[in-house]
Amino acid sequence: MAILGRPARSHLLLALQLLISAAPAFCHQYKVGDLHAWGIPAVSNSQVYANWSKSHSFKLGDSLLFLYPPSQDSVVQVTRGAFDACNVTDPILHMDDGNSLFNVTSPGVFYFTSGSPGHCEKKQKLQISVLNANGSADAPSSADGPSALADISPSYSNVFGSIPAGQSSSSAPAAPRRPQGVPAIAAAMAVGLLACAGFM
Repeated sequence: MAILGRPARSHLLLALQLLISAAPAFCHQYKVGDLHAWGIPAVSNSQVYANWSKSHSFKLGDSLLFLYPPSQDSVVQVTRGAFDACNVTDPILHMDDGNSLFNVTSPGVFYFTSGSPGHCEKKQKLQISVLNANGSADAPSSADGPSALADISPSYSNVFGSIPAGQSSSSAPAAPRRPQGVPAIAAAMAVGLLACAGFM
């Protein structure tokens, strides 16, 4: 292997830097509530989910992990109107396995609450905004009502696939994802190998 001259090394480094910066961003799996997990918030920390949501930036490909005791709680995705009124009688999605994963597959505003009676009224509810490429969440106003929200919010079948006959509620497995960090990892490995070989 020939040793590259200074200009060639500079061009190689520039090319590798461009490759790394052009690589797609990694998707994240967020544990809802972090250490608080999914449950009725303490009276002293009733805004835990609102604050948690504000402290994160969600994007397409991310996922939300709701952890809770399955015999005591559940998660439902609802419309904005149902979220505001704590009405969980007609959810978009119902998950109750204690280890529920929601994959973000479209931009918009998503609303979640506990499916257990009385929990929503005790602030066990979460609203997240997922921005599209132009920086907008494309959320309808509250006056638009559930039908407008249904136009942009993914339904159960759009997010997770069809529900097998005989099942009324479950947390469907996450759809397989294409590895998105491979170009960045490959570029970093190439830089490391070049450095070890004495080219840098």
